[in-house]
Amino acid sequence: MQFSLSTQIIALAGLCQALKLVQQTARSTEPSSEQDKAALSVMLSSVAVLNADEPLLIYGNNAANLQTGLQIIIDQLGDKPQKDVELTRYLVGVLALERRLNKSPANLKKLGDKLQHLERQLQHFSITDDTILASLADTYSSCISSLGGKIQIYGQPELLKQPRVQHKVRALLLTAIRSAVLWRQAGGSRLNFIFKRRKLVAQAKLMLAQLPLSSL
Repeated sequence: MQFSLSTQIIALAGLCQALKLVQQTARSTEPSSEQDKAALSVMLSSVAVLNADEPLLIYGNNAANLQTGLQIIIDQLGDKPQKDVELTRYLVGVLALERRLNKSPANLKKLGDKLQHLERQLQHFSITDDTILASLADTYSSCISSLGGKIQIYGQPELLKQPRVQHKVRALLLTAIRSAVLWRQAGGSRLNFIFKRRKLVAQAKLMLAQLPLSSL
């Protein structure tokens, strides 16, 4: 995988976008727009892309699919005074879980086996089907959250008690882990948020500016 700032931005945008969808899912039963539905499909599908020659292939080979994530990078790392503290907390938690996963060969092997099973399931079900959501949720629970350091999700309590919502949240957290893996592979680290913050913001702005007007 490319060890570059542009790849880091793609990974970070995917990570931020996945966590934004976690927030939305915890507060609303369904995506509020066609754009949100498309973003959900893109993020869930990213889990099944294991060996991409180019980082954008993980997200449908279209930078416009990461528009929301790119804007979040600008808002969270830029000079905007108000930050989404909840989103930051999720981000820190996911990156910590990914580091634990990377140090656990047993969990990595188990994750690989489950993702191979997912490929077979996708021959019969769409990525947003309840069966797939339940499978992704189980993968997250058994391979990721079992490592410890579970992420506390905030939202509407009555929604978070519903099994389908729980499955969707865990499935999205798995997609966040997928992006965190790409972030690490591209050379991303916690120090980047301190010493390369302005470069990350500048790269995110550049990618947004290069999107077709119809995507904005």
